This record gives sequence, C-alpha cells and structure tokens, in this order.
Amino acid sequence: MTRPNLFILVAWTCHAASWFLPAAKGLDFNVVVPGWKAFRLAACGVFPCEGIEFQTVHHLVLATVSVITTLLFLCSPWIVLRGSRSLRRFAAWIVAVAFLFNTHWIFTFGSERAELMIGFFLWWLSFLLLATGLFASHGEVTKKPHLIEAVRRHADL
Repeated sequence: MTRPNLFILVAWTCHAASWFLPAAKGLDFNVVVPGWKAFRLAACGVFPCEGIEFQTVHHLVLATVSVITTLLFLCSPWIVLRGSRSLRRFAAWIVAVAFLFNTHWIFTFGSERAELMIGFFLWWLSFLLLATGLFASHGEVTKKPHLIEAVRRHADL
C-alpha cells in the first residue's frame, strides 16, 4: 500500500471542492451552476435530462468523455492506495491525457469562456495535480535503493 503524496492530496482536495463551488454561469439565465450540477448536465448525453439537448453530436461526445474522465478520477484513491506501481504509472498517463482532453471546455465555451468559474478550474487542475502525483509516486521506490535492498533481504528470509 502506498501513501498519497502532497500532489495527490491537493488534487483530491481540489476535486472535492470543485463539486460544490461554482463551475460556470448558465448561458441562458445567467445562473451559477455548481460543479455537481455541471457534472449532471454533462452526463445528459448518457442519462437524458428533460429540456437539455446538445448542439451537435460532437458536443455530446465531448461531454460524455469528460464525464468518464471524472468517474476515472473518482477511482484514484483505490489506484493510489492499492494499485501496483505499473498501474499507477498507467493511470498517470491516462489522467494526463484526461487533463489535456478536458481543455476542450475552454474551446467549447468559445467567446463565453469567461463564464467558466473557479469550480471548473479546480476540477481541471485536479487532473494535472493527480497526474503529477501519480508520476512522482511511480518513481518513489526507484529513488530509494536502500528500500529495494531491504525488501530483497526480507524476501530471502
């Protein structure tokens, strides 16, 4: 079992806060949308919502993949605490790609990107922090050869 490093703890904190902080202003009524509701609205591509339609199939796919990245993020405590080094490394790459992918929201909002709020940016930043933390945790054992030697000696007993 691995202890989460500071990057991972801050990522989890940012992500948790992002669910409750304002993520965007509603374009139609200038209503502030908290993170949990932004997640629900993005999930309307998979779980239809009354009165919500995506402009194009392209937007529906982007929102759906974004929901999947968030669900994968929610699996990160298990990966960090129980996952093997190779799983953490693989997850680090997936989370880094998710961070890059989720940049699409800035472009999707276009000229209304100023409507994105602190909750969105904390949510987005949490992916970068988690990827950084996972990459760092992958290399922790290799940076401590005395631990590797101690494990080898213990295995020989």
